[in-house]
Amino acid sequence: MRASATGRLLIDPKGGSFWFDAGALCLDFAHTGGEGQYAKFETLHEPHALASWLAEPPLSAVMTVPIKARDLLEAKALRQAIWEAAHAAAATQPMSAAAVETINQAAAASPLVPELIDGAGARWAGPVRVSQAMSTIAREMIELLSGPLAGRIRECAGDNCPLVFVDSSRPGARRWCSMERCGNRHKLRALRERRAAES
Repeated sequence: MRASATGRLLIDPKGGSFWFDAGALCLDFAHTGGEGQYAKFETLHEPHALASWLAEPPLSAVMTVPIKARDLLEAKALRQAIWEAAHAAAATQPMSAAAVETINQAAAASPLVPELIDGAGARWAGPVRVSQAMSTIAREMIELLSGPLAGRIRECAGDNCPLVFVDSSRPGARRWCSMERCGNRHKLRALRERRAAES
């Protein structure tokens, strides 16, 4: 069953890793790889990689119907649409019709359905299909884009950092993908500039 916490460990192909919490499962999914210049960050190379990602918290959806190559392609298309829509929202620009259509199409499928287990726990009712997981993710993106946090979808303020997140903090002052990454880089740069100005 779905947990409330979001976030994943992102691994840089050049080395190193850091914890990134995009603030929403759909945005976490958008950061599992990409197209073009972001292909080097791809983590969903095979259907089993997608199954593993979906089985991890917070979604914890263990597929009971095997994921096929076609399913993986459709999942990556949804991921790209979410990525594009999130960046458009962060820049207060209109979303492409293709991205909107892809998200709506995925959301139109039946979502994951929870069921009680002996009244004490819960799980996703089977059979659990990847189309249901994608529908659940797409529906969350629609809620995010049309809900009260839509104006808090942001791109990291770090230099050349394309990561997007939703700022759900009370003050709404989040600027960085992660303090341990871009936040610290900014602090170090500001410190060097102050010291240079003082000398």
